[in-house]
Amino acid sequence: MGTMPVLGLLGAMLSVQVGAAFAKGLFPVLGPEGTTMLRLAIGALMLAAALRPWKVLPSRKNLPWLAAYGITVCAMNMLFYAALQRIPLGICVALEFTGPLFVATLGSRRLLDLVWVALAVVGIGLLSPFAGISSGLDPLGVVLALAAGACWGLYIIFAQKAGAELGVRTSAYGMAIAAVLALPFGFSAAQAHLTDPHVMAGAAVVGLFSSALPFYLEMLVLARMPAKVYGMLVCLEPAGGALTGFLFLHEKLNLLQCLGIAAVIAAAFGAAVAARRPVPLPA
Repeated sequence: MGTMPVLGLLGAMLSVQVGAAFAKGLFPVLGPEGTTMLRLAIGALMLAAALRPWKVLPSRKNLPWLAAYGITVCAMNMLFYAALQRIPLGICVALEFTGPLFVATLGSRRLLDLVWVALAVVGIGLLSPFAGISSGLDPLGVVLALAAGACWGLYIIFAQKAGAELGVRTSAYGMAIAAVLALPFGFSAAQAHLTDPHVMAGAAVVGLFSSALPFYLEMLVLARMPAKVYGMLVCLEPAGGALTGFLFLHEKLNLLQCLGIAAVIAAAFGAAVAARRPVPLPA
């Protein structure tokens, strides 16, 4: 397999977290809703330019799956950014990661998979605002991050259904649908800043690092990396979020929070070892 696919995937994961850090920097100006709308709109334009989705049109039969996919992309991003406004990046990513973890073990009858689920629940408990007074987490932020995780789980299911016909162009269609759906929520917050070159440059960076670049790197990686290896490496995502939050946002975590993130990573890693399909990074 070589080292390049591994480096490519690590680059994709780092890109997503750097994009989230830049997005959090836009919250004081645009709010999470305006930031989400611009990220989705710019990401949709970049993916459209790269993939030219109009060359493969969806069938009428596939439209409901594609619509469901676009709706979950919008909801997932709106909820994640709303949570990110309230809690640290590493914790937000760890809580969101529980969604695909539960999807990976859904319907399993193996006792070992139940162990991974139990370990993830322990991690969620340690990350909850009720784990200790010192945690100081916003309860609403925790709930929003878990809701974003639920949307990520649905995103995986709908992406597989819609992607069976459209392939890699599914993401371009889904991102465009999500951008349109986000307009009513974020346009009023972003409208006054659409002509501000500094704000728009920041939004372009978010769109590039959160959408276009990681998706491009993932496409290169998936063709050269076994699914099991991919699934195991993606489990490092919460740790990458915590490191990015520390380096770029100066977010510090206490011992309980670090143990909670470690428990989620361990649970996701254990589930990925036996998973049949890899868990894709969120769009």
